Amino acid sequence: MGRFAPGNLDLDGKVILITGGTGSFGRRFIETVLTRYALRKVIVYSRDELKQSEMQQELRERFDAEQMSRMRFFLGDVRDRARLTLALRGVDIVIHAAALKQVPAAEYNPSECIQTNIIGAENVVWASLTNRVQQVVALSTDKACNPVNLYGATKLASDKTFVAANNLSGDIGTKFSVVRYGNVVGSRGSVVPLFRRLLAQGATELPITDTRMTRFWITLNEGVEFVLSSLEIMRGGEIFVPKIPSMSMPDLVQAMAPGAGIRVVGIRPGEKLHEIMVGADDARQTVELSDRYVIEPAFVEYTRQPFGTDDGAAPVDESFAYSSDSNSDWLTADRLTAMLEETGV
Repeated sequence: MGRFAPGNLDLDGKVILITGGTGSFGRRFIETVLTRYALRKVIVYSRDELKQSEMQQELRERFDAEQMSRMRFFLGDVRDRARLTLALRGVDIVIHAAALKQVPAAEYNPSECIQTNIIGAENVVWASLTNRVQQVVALSTDKACNPVNLYGATKLASDKTFVAANNLSGDIGTKFSVVRYGNVVGSRGSVVPLFRRLLAQGATELPITDTRMTRFWITLNEGVEFVLSSLEIMRGGEIFVPKIPSMSMPDLVQAMAPGAGIRVVGIRPGEKLHEIMVGADDARQTVELSDRYVIEPAFVEYTRQPFGTDDGAAPVDESFAYSSDSNSDWLTADRLTAMLEETGV
């Protein structure tokens, strides 16, 4: 277990469904909960039958028959509200990881991104309330804070949808929260596997978009642990933001390949120089815990106890902003190497 690991989370006997469960996060999340908890069922809800088939085979090689008896694979798209509602029957907890995430693709195909990331979020809320799901945690991104690209804008709309959903749950009692974090080391689409591939092919220089660019970094295991620990302490309506390190892109290149050259290829459509996870306008609703920030809901029309001093929470300064370029925690080459080893990249 890592630094974000939950303390006393008990998932034994629970039924968990994860949308987009065949992605990098979903696979690691399922491996973790199958190993750690005696769940009644774990349901993968995704639209790609090939990825589901491959995932089933990989899990069979790792887990015994008793553990695999808990697994269910449900073909479906979050855009399909009726199908999603069927899949959520009897589910206790939903982890919403399904999304279209590629920034340039979203800029070129905005309607597709909106259908999955916004309409899909609404469908998850509706299906969860219909089935009286207990808890819903939606995965977000640093790009949702002060967005400049369509992907970030759709995830901001998604975040707002899940936060506001708590005002709809009434006597159903479903709690909805959001987890927001930065780039995942080694995930599909990450620059790290690209750099590894280029170096293996004999490249002596690596492409970056801008020498000033900085990003937040988290490992896949840390992301899973952060979601689980947020699930443990969630009250409904908050956005959880982990305290994680930053690194500049030139430093990333030198850490991965000391002495390698840099080729500047230019910023892609919709790309930021620096990412923000807590904006200055969010500071008025933000409190700090030892390992994370919690953005409290701006309005609450349901019974909810805010995080306070009894929880070890303290309000941040009203001028506070959590940005990758002004972060106080920076990755060193040694720390990056340790993260890469943990990730297996």
